[in-house]
Amino acid sequence: MVLRRLCGGALRVGGWRVTGAPPRTGVLVGAPHTSNWDFLLMLLVMGSTGARPLVLMKRELFRPPLGWFLRRIGGVPVDRRHPAGVVRDLVTRAGGDESFLLVLAAEGTRSRAEYWKSGFHRIARMSGLPITLGYLDGPTRTAGFGPTFHATDDLAADMDLVRAFYADKRGLRPERRTEPRLREESADG
Repeated sequence: MVLRRLCGGALRVGGWRVTGAPPRTGVLVGAPHTSNWDFLLMLLVMGSTGARPLVLMKRELFRPPLGWFLRRIGGVPVDRRHPAGVVRDLVTRAGGDESFLLVLAAEGTRSRAEYWKSGFHRIARMSGLPITLGYLDGPTRTAGFGPTFHATDDLAADMDLVRAFYADKRGLRPERRTEPRLREESADG
C-alpha cells in the first residue's frame, strides 16, 4: 500500500496520468520505447497499480552491482543474439503460474528501427496468455493500459489491432518511435 502511494505520488508530481488497469496475467507490451526514462516510468506505473511483473531486459544490464537490483524488481536477462531459450523458459514458467505477467518492449531498442521484435506474439501464442497493450505518451503525459486480446494465427490482423492502438502514442522521444510492424508480416505475404 505504501509503495502504491509513493509511486502514484511520484507520477502526479511529474504531471503524469495513468489510464486503465494492468492485467493480472499475460504479456504486456510496453511501447513506444524511446528513452532510458521509459523503464523508470514503467516501474512507477506498475508500482502505482500494485502489479509485480517480470520485465525482459538485455543481459548486459545485469552486471554487478545493478544486476542484483534488476533481478529483485523482476528483471529477466535476455541474450538478444539467442532469445529462443528465454522464450521457451518463459512459456514453461507461464504455464505453472496463474498470476504470470511479463512486460517487454516490443521494439527491442530505444532507437528508431525498421521492425518490432516478434517475441511478444510468439510467447503469447505458445503460452495461451493474452496480450495487453501498454503505453507511454510524452506529449499528453499519459501512461497506461489499452486493449487485451489473444494472439491468433492471423499475424497481420493481430498487428492491425496493435497499429490501431499505437497510432496516436508517441513515447517520450517521438522522433525515435518505431512503427508497429513485424519482419514476419513481410514474409507472410
